Amino acid sequence: MRTEAPLDAATVESLLAAAVAAPSIHNTQPWRFRLDPDRQVLEVHSAPERTLPLTDPMHRAQYLSVGAAVFNLRLAAVHLGLRPEVRLLPDSHEPGLLAAVRLTGRLGADDQPSDPGLYEAIARRHTSRMPFTGRPVPEPIVAEMARAAQSADARLHLPDIAGTRRLLHLTAVAEARNHAHPARTAETLTWLTAPGSDAPYGVPVTALGPPDAGRRIPMRDFTASISAIRRPALWFERHVQLALLWTPHDRREDWLRAGQALQYVLLTATAHGLRTSLLHQAMEWADLRAATALPRHKRCHPHVVIRFGYGPDGAGTPRELGHFAARPAAPSATDTESG
Repeated sequence: MRTEAPLDAATVESLLAAAVAAPSIHNTQPWRFRLDPDRQVLEVHSAPERTLPLTDPMHRAQYLSVGAAVFNLRLAAVHLGLRPEVRLLPDSHEPGLLAAVRLTGRLGADDQPSDPGLYEAIARRHTSRMPFTGRPVPEPIVAEMARAAQSADARLHLPDIAGTRRLLHLTAVAEARNHAHPARTAETLTWLTAPGSDAPYGVPVTALGPPDAGRRIPMRDFTASISAIRRPALWFERHVQLALLWTPHDRREDWLRAGQALQYVLLTATAHGLRTSLLHQAMEWADLRAATALPRHKRCHPHVVIRFGYGPDGAGTPRELGHFAARPAAPSATDTESG
């Protein structure tokens, strides 16, 4: 079924503004959007020029980012009264086309969203690299976060004290490996932007957080080789609250689903006044990623560790809205991704 009228510019702009607000590793924003006006389809393509060859050689983190953007697109469509129909990896002949969101019609009176506040949380969600208070998050909120992940075909594991220590240790090992790898350090530094920069990508120095004075929480250190801009250490929360997001399979479509689940969890947390940050370092090393999997669970494929709690809001990072085009008759060579 077609929508009643072609998508107008304001509607498309609202959809894309929501999509690009999704989180992405190092704020690379590794997506590109195209509109097929005849079929009322918004396509989400990979952006090969904004990948991390050393940190993310399999492009798994890129797929997580795109999945999060697709989830925001769905929320925005419903907010605008449109019915979104999502297809992941819709064309095997175009591997760079990661998702297609077709707007099949207007929502009816019985189709109102069941998660009030999620759309509004899109603009409020920012990564917070600051210390949290350590105040326990109520169990009903944690359970709602877990249900959000499961409804998006992923799982959210809430570790006990020993499990939390294990995840923090593996993250710390990965962080140390990154610092000892000059090429990876250089790759990360290319996405750090100076104050006053008009770069639409990357992590501004002003959005960085301090290291943990207690050395318990291994926050990613973007400034290891630039001590002049490193922030003074602060004491982080003593009782760290973590969650491990995983899927039962590890295919490309599972990575996209995991990205949608990640954003669902983050927005659920934001709607309840929580702050979040992502500990992804261990996922960047194959052996450490495998070690984060749940013990004695053969089908656990981890994707990211989420730190959550109460605390100060995170600083916003720039977004690029210009990577949008009408669907051409045939894809250009630069818009496909081999491998």
